[in-house]
Amino acid sequence: MTDPTLQRWRLLLGEAGSACLGGQRLDAQAAARDAAMDWLYGRDEDLRRRGVRQGGMGESTLTTFDWLDDITQLFPKETVERLQRDAIERYEIHDVVTDPAVLARIEPNPALLKAVLRTKHLMNPQVLRLARRIVEQVVRQLMEKLATEVRSAFSGTKVRRPGRIRLARNFDMVRTLRANLGRYQPETGKVVIETPFFFSRTRRHLEQWQVILLVDQSGSMVDSVIHSAVTAACLWGLPGVRTHLVAFDTEVVDLTADVDDPVELLMKVQLGGGTDIARAAAYGAGLVDQPRRAIVVLISDFYEGGDPHRLVRVVRDLVAQGSKVLGLAALDEQANPAYDRELAQRLANAGAYVGAMTPGELASFVAEHVGR
Repeated sequence: MTDPTLQRWRLLLGEAGSACLGGQRLDAQAAARDAAMDWLYGRDEDLRRRGVRQGGMGESTLTTFDWLDDITQLFPKETVERLQRDAIERYEIHDVVTDPAVLARIEPNPALLKAVLRTKHLMNPQVLRLARRIVEQVVRQLMEKLATEVRSAFSGTKVRRPGRIRLARNFDMVRTLRANLGRYQPETGKVVIETPFFFSRTRRHLEQWQVILLVDQSGSMVDSVIHSAVTAACLWGLPGVRTHLVAFDTEVVDLTADVDDPVELLMKVQLGGGTDIARAAAYGAGLVDQPRRAIVVLISDFYEGGDPHRLVRVVRDLVAQGSKVLGLAALDEQANPAYDRELAQRLANAGAYVGAMTPGELASFVAEHVGR
């Protein structure tokens, strides 16, 4: 029987790794896995030059549908998702999301959602209806996760008075130490706590704040577009918050009317094109009603195709009138930014907060200012 570890190395290296088996053949399941991996990675020219995963010399008889069916049976769920993601993002096998038979079978996941948003302009109405199922399911999962974080962020502000609910997160250490200092024990260096104190969380009357999300819809920002739509939907209807969502490339599109339906909103987004951040910032500035109760969130990689001097000027004017300006180079679960650092620094010098955030961190930022 072939050593499982050697078989894994053979699957990783493809035909070039046959020597590690010492003349033995792959078992039936491993051979099927090898064929499935060759179908995908055998098309990679870089791997082929390095002698890894060279693929067969003839045309593959596998269709995309057959391949998806095979990997679902041959690999664990995590591996299937990785293979699907590579097919879509690395090798741009578009029929994964444009073939009705494939879409009807495939399990929705975030990589497929991004692929749908990038290729929906290629879809006929029948395929678009099937693709919408992917958008709805993945968005619902993201909403369920983020809604909990948003509710936590807006659960109330701490006030310094005894609380009835004694939870560790509400423990008032300063007041507790002050009240129990008389029980300090020099020999142990400890304070004996007889009466612990806790913060209470209360909902204060919140004056209305505007949260204006300006989202760059260039192709590189697809993760941020998705999470902006979900974040806006979670903020929609919260006490003390009025949410706007504006997408932009060289044009500006106000999507606020669809904020409460992130699926419909994402189906309207058109990824790609140029970028005029200054134009979007100026539009957002025009939406501000009460400058000192406005948070303008500019979500972009800051590679400006318009006028950077105008952009800096608009941001400086917003800050001068008392608005909070937040420049985010990324808004997704990883918050890994890739952006023009020089322009981002100029915006920071003009008074903007600049960085990268997860959607939950953005909700906390908004809650902190709204609750003041």
